[in-house]
Amino acid sequence: MTDNSKASIVLNCIYWGIISLIIAVLIFSSPKDHSVKDYLISIGIYGLLNISMFYINYIYLMPELIIKRKRYWVYFICFVVLLGIVTLIKAVVAVLNPEEILQYTRQGKTETLSITTYVINCIFSGGFFLVSSCIIKFATDWFSNMRIRRNLETEKKDMELQFLKSQLNPHFLFNSLNNIYSLAYQKSDKTADAILKLSEIMRYMIYESNDSWVSLNKEVEYVQSFVDLQRLRFKDGAAVEVTIHGEIDGQKIVPLILISFVENAFKHGVANDHTDPIRINIVANQKILHFSVTNKKSKANKDAIGGVGLNNVERRLQLLYPDRYKLNIVNTATHYTTELMLDL
Repeated sequence: MTDNSKASIVLNCIYWGIISLIIAVLIFSSPKDHSVKDYLISIGIYGLLNISMFYINYIYLMPELIIKRKRYWVYFICFVVLLGIVTLIKAVVAVLNPEEILQYTRQGKTETLSITTYVINCIFSGGFFLVSSCIIKFATDWFSNMRIRRNLETEKKDMELQFLKSQLNPHFLFNSLNNIYSLAYQKSDKTADAILKLSEIMRYMIYESNDSWVSLNKEVEYVQSFVDLQRLRFKDGAAVEVTIHGEIDGQKIVPLILISFVENAFKHGVANDHTDPIRINIVANQKILHFSVTNKKSKANKDAIGGVGLNNVERRLQLLYPDRYKLNIVNTATHYTTELMLDL
């Protein structure tokens, strides 16, 4: 059973429960002594007519003429015809059973309701059931559409995140292989260590980062492994300072959300100036993560193609941390700084 069917059943049960309660109160509070025939007519025949009218409109007229075909005039004509037929049947039953239907007691006297007044009452009561069936149908469809819309938005969000993540992994791998190629071209003794370090990083990316959330300490270890891999590129080691303050224990974070900032610093910054190193600062507690990367700018390290890293991570932040992050980028003539604050 679908969620739409469950919502429809619940709304219908609530509606008919309220109607049954009102009818019971009206019958048992009436001063007139009701016979078995009264109950058969009022509850049996009239009840069947009202229920039939309600569900003819609910199941057929509304879905077919309003929702699917948008034929409003045809629906209006069917609405009037259905109401007229039911009113006519009730009027015939009333004429054949005037004592049970048309007679009522007021101030101790028995009076008879005119057939014209009775027909008008039937039109209003029948109209009530038809209009209420329209309202319940619209309400059910509205809830269903809202649920479908939420599901579609969630699916779209998940698909976009998967696409962004699929972009990030090849992007990182492409740059890392370029670095290892440089070491191999130079016949550096660090090539084997670089391949080993890359394999450790790829293990994290392929297996552990498939989860929606990972522990913050694993993400920090991943960043440190990336820095170690970059250090192998330089003869005297890369000029990088990594400082970690606070408590990193048990917090959860979206995987691969920090690496683009670090990668961007190595790609476009100066990584061999020990007087002005790349500075990576991590401050965390149980609620907030403050992550910043500062690098000296180098025109020589810019490529013509550019990358998807920062655009990628900013889009992921918008999707996964709505109203829970602050990203500040300071781009001066000599330095480039990114600061990210996450509500964990």
